[in-house]
Amino acid sequence: MSLTSQDIARIAHLARLELRTEEGERMLAQINGFFDIVERMRSVDTTGVEPLPHPVAAMMDVQLRLREDVASEPDQREANQRSAPAVERGLFLVPKVIE
Repeated sequence: MSLTSQDIARIAHLARLELRTEEGERMLAQINGFFDIVERMRSVDTTGVEPLPHPVAAMMDVQLRLREDVASEPDQREANQRSAPAVERGLFLVPKVIE
């Protein structure tokens, strides 16, 4: 897959960006270069290759150091909500913006 300069101009328009001609050409080259890398990666035969849990696992046995999932901060909800203009049942009240 490769993009054209018209594709770059359309993407810039949708993103509300103003690109000079030389910037558009540079972006075109960079994005098409990225697509070339992706295509080369997709062409590699990975049949029978198991995914690694960590990139270093290809070279050595890696033991992931996981920590316990425990709350380490005290509950300060009430203190944090004191400055709010309106709170109800522990929730911030805001004006309705969608009808």
